[in-house]
Amino acid sequence: MVEEGHILIDRVSKSFEDANAAGGRQLILSGISLDIAPGSFTSFIGPSGCGKSTLLRIISGFLFPDGGKVEVDGKKVEGPGVDRGFMFQDHVLFPWLSIYDNIAFGLKVQGTYEKRKEDVKEIIHQVGLDGYEDHYPYQVSGGMQQRASLARALIGHPKILLLDEPLGALDAFTRMTMQEEIRRVWEKSHTTMIMVTHDIEEAVYMAQKVVVLSSHPGRVIKEIPIELKRPVDRESPEFTAYKTEILKALHYGENGLPEDLGEVVS
Repeated sequence: MVEEGHILIDRVSKSFEDANAAGGRQLILSGISLDIAPGSFTSFIGPSGCGKSTLLRIISGFLFPDGGKVEVDGKKVEGPGVDRGFMFQDHVLFPWLSIYDNIAFGLKVQGTYEKRKEDVKEIIHQVGLDGYEDHYPYQVSGGMQQRASLARALIGHPKILLLDEPLGALDAFTRMTMQEEIRRVWEKSHTTMIMVTHDIEEAVYMAQKVVVLSSHPGRVIKEIPIELKRPVDRESPEFTAYKTEILKALHYGENGLPEDLGEVVS
């Protein structure tokens, strides 16, 4: 059986209009090529403005590259599709719907809800929202809102889940808890996951591979396989060594961090 969720990124470049840039356009991504294995967990990390989120949106089909292409399971991405889920930094839940109805919303739009009611119950249990189904988003914590967003992204059983700094707005304790939840869901679902983050520790803790991007225009500096035994000891020499390797790849290991990049080492 061939695994699904293979992503091939082939020499992708992207620019945007910018009146202050030469030629009226600013190059954001330049010649990005990556081969992301099905069922893997990859983190993108790099300075602000390096195009991490832009690359994620190109994979999702929300944006189109100026050059190059993205393929999912051998087919060129030409727009959004149900095979790719997306989880944003903000929960983007409908405030007028209950947690249950937010999660079930996509199935109702597709007309498959009656056949898949049990899927809704299962995913609610999987992300730890039992007992909160009838609550509204404003009645639950930020962490629970993100759990609901994760459930809504997964309910369609996408081959790929794209996470755009999904934990950035959470407090430190809730963030660590959600790291565990997302990692646990990934291990059970075998969905291909790509996460954009500014946090080196988060990238190392969650991913099997960290892709380091340069400052704009974004280019791949290094791909770093992460081989750590679970449960991960964040204070171990091995964990620290990976963090140091990423910092060195970003060329900040010896010279310190520019003021606007201090978040990278959190």
